[in-house]
Amino acid sequence: MSQHLPSVPLSVSFEFFPPADAVMEATLWNSVERLAPLAPRFVSVTYGADGSTRERTHNVVSRIQQRTALTGAPHLTCVGASRAEILDIARGYWSQGIRHLVALRGDPARGQPGYTPRPDGFAYASDLVAGLAALAPFDISVAAYPEVHPEAPSAAADLDNLRRKIDAGATRAITQFFYDSDAFLRFRDRCAAAGIRAPIVPGILPITRFPQVLRFARGCGTSIPSWLHERFAGLEDDDDTRRMIAASVAIEQVEELTRHGVREFHFYTLNRAELTYAICHALGLRPASAACRTQAGVPA
Repeated sequence: MSQHLPSVPLSVSFEFFPPADAVMEATLWNSVERLAPLAPRFVSVTYGADGSTRERTHNVVSRIQQRTALTGAPHLTCVGASRAEILDIARGYWSQGIRHLVALRGDPARGQPGYTPRPDGFAYASDLVAGLAALAPFDISVAAYPEVHPEAPSAAADLDNLRRKIDAGATRAITQFFYDSDAFLRFRDRCAAAGIRAPIVPGILPITRFPQVLRFARGCGTSIPSWLHERFAGLEDDDDTRRMIAASVAIEQVEELTRHGVREFHFYTLNRAELTYAICHALGLRPASAACRTQAGVPA
């Protein structure tokens, strides 16, 4: 593993999801408290299929905004709400001082055969971005797929869709997770050749449970290299070794990307801080100051 990291500081952001019960809530806020001193550029909070976690997403982002020094970035999707409802939510966020949004088309609710735009809603993410950008000068992140969105008819069509989102007002694209760094680098080159100037931020998913990652990958079209299967083979009941391998894989991946000029990373934490913190530490990120520490303790 290379010990020579670029001198330019790395920038990170973290993704969390709204907890479903008290135990998960405690885990979430412990993770926020652990990661906050690394001074991420922002922390995003996901939004369930069909808007199913709308209130929980709002509550988490509001607490981050009000009780920490972090920049909260709620996800907003096209599904489950009309244009008017979505814009009302965005107005509410703006009034709370929330300036960063993650705008996505969103997945259909479980059991639905596929995505169907609502007649009274935003049809696609590019429409949502345009609506949000017209409402207020939000900092808007959108999704990108280095290995092509599974519903896209072609790689070219997928790239055109990303360009529409950027042209509509998005300020950066965060990629789906990947483990083939060459796929990301080729995608970044294709974006540049297509005239996309917005930052393309790689999404990094530290592997806590390999079967879970395989399931995620099947759903979003991410390839899992054979060497990754080999790394985790036989570790189903060996938690300690699995965590060490997971940290090593992610550190190697980010180091390789930094050697190709990448300076910003988005970590899908799955509400767990341990691996993400260890990876950031290995890459030279240190707590900025005691003042950056969150006060978002677990409620009594």
